[in-house]
Amino acid sequence: MIEIRELSKHFGAIKAVDNISFQVERGEVLGFLGPNGAGKSTTMKMVTGFLAPSSGGVSVCGFDVATDSIAAKACIGYLPEGAPLYGDMTPRALLHFVSEVRGLDAARRAERVAEVTRLVQLEGVLDQRIETLSKGFKRRVGIAQAIVHDPEVLVLDEPTDGLDPNQKHEVRKLIRDMAQDKVIVLSTHILEEVEAVCSRAIIISQGRLCFDGTPAELEARSHRHNAISLALHIAGDNEVQAALSAVDGVEHVEATGNDTEGMSSWWIYPAEGSAVLSNLSSLFHERNWEVDHLSVERGRLDEVFRDITTGSAR
Repeated sequence: MIEIRELSKHFGAIKAVDNISFQVERGEVLGFLGPNGAGKSTTMKMVTGFLAPSSGGVSVCGFDVATDSIAAKACIGYLPEGAPLYGDMTPRALLHFVSEVRGLDAARRAERVAEVTRLVQLEGVLDQRIETLSKGFKRRVGIAQAIVHDPEVLVLDEPTDGLDPNQKHEVRKLIRDMAQDKVIVLSTHILEEVEAVCSRAIIISQGRLCFDGTPAELEARSHRHNAISLALHIAGDNEVQAALSAVDGVEHVEATGNDTEGMSSWWIYPAEGSAVLSNLSSLFHERNWEVDHLSVERGRLDEVFRDITTGSAR
């Protein structure tokens, strides 16, 4: 549905996007990640035909964005960075205008405007001037105009920027619901959004592709993936550490602190492929240790993101 081939964009001596290639299939929700200035928005602008690449190419639904731009753009719904809108229009007028430009007839236009208004919860502000709306409502109007023509490909740049937690939940649910028969590419700085809605993640840094895989594969690159966080009602000492280290399947134990009330906390790292919870439970029972907290760490995306984008994990 989207094919990006050796795509580059230079602004003078600056390489904003540097020879990246990937494909996105129907049904995928691709989280497009990277630090500020990594080239995310520039890539999205090239995918949507807003910017011409310096080299390489993009196809959307089989149409080359450079040579068959109208057909390619007809397949795309696009929410740009900052959701630029006509401030003197109302959401109702804007949605009718966009759907008319998109070629919807009068009956279909009325149907789709009503549907997207309900989906993104714009009913209360439909006839207010857009310039008077809050940042959150402006974002919702931006999402509505991107989906009003029911496109096969959605490109969303920071779709939940400015939304409160309830609104973020609704937008994420909307993305999941639409994902079955579309391609959705969303740029985000919010790592929890990748876990919440994405089936795949790509990370770029300094214009180059650094990671392409599932969120679970991204988590698995975390230093603490499958590590066990443990807090005991017992002061930490060498004997406790030795006992934890001797448990079958444990590779490494790291003390993380004691407090004044006789509590100690630990990170326990299992050997690859080892399940150690039952063995630890036996130790606690045998030593009569009282456990305050025990949990298995899935992996910290912020840690992995920093490692990848600073170069230490490449």
